Amino acid sequence: MEWFSLEFFTALLTIVLIDLFLAGDNAIVIGMAARNLPKDQQKKAVIYGTAGAIGIRIIATVLVVQLLNIPWLHLAGGLLLIWIAYKLVLQDDGHGDIKAGNTLWQSVQTIIIADAAMGIDNVIAVAGAAHGDMALVIIGLLISIPVIVWGSTLFIKLIDRFPWIIYIGSGILAYTAAKMITHEPVLESFFEPVLIGWSFKIAIIALVILAGMATNNMRRNKAAMQKESRESH
Repeated sequence: MEWFSLEFFTALLTIVLIDLFLAGDNAIVIGMAARNLPKDQQKKAVIYGTAGAIGIRIIATVLVVQLLNIPWLHLAGGLLLIWIAYKLVLQDDGHGDIKAGNTLWQSVQTIIIADAAMGIDNVIAVAGAAHGDMALVIIGLLISIPVIVWGSTLFIKLIDRFPWIIYIGSGILAYTAAKMITHEPVLESFFEPVLIGWSFKIAIIALVILAGMATNNMRRNKAAMQKESRESH
């Protein structure tokens, strides 16, 4: 990929947006892990923990980018990313098991280990968006550091106020997943015609967003029925 070309900046913007939409989990983990520390140590825990998590994430993304050269792994990664895009819309909260550290080092350890365990979605998405360009991976993740440390908590509040924003993030992930599948070497010739390639991408984006909206509506209706049932008794 040629540096400073439209393709380069488009891929870089996609990586930064992916990090932004998936940074909410990081903000929750960081906040929960450092909440028991004195105020003067909380900032250190955030900085050290995030630096360690980003370092591990860069290494993991480099490895995934190399693995994507193996036949069929673009397809596998794309299918997994479609599921991740769908789960993003549902916004499940699964962080009740994150324990707060009582010392600076314990908090830093918690942040790094938890981020490594739950960062696979980010790693696959970034690797897919970069299409093998390691400079893009590193630049995108470095730009994301201040986003994760300072911007993600604000972004969570923004999503709470405007829930539809999360559908944009899901669409970006779905588009990245579709691109990974169309770049699978074994299938690339099939998707080479522009009409087929773009029709497939649009179909995947629509499928993920509509499936997410349908599931959310079902959950809301079920919750409303349960509430109504409790009140009637």
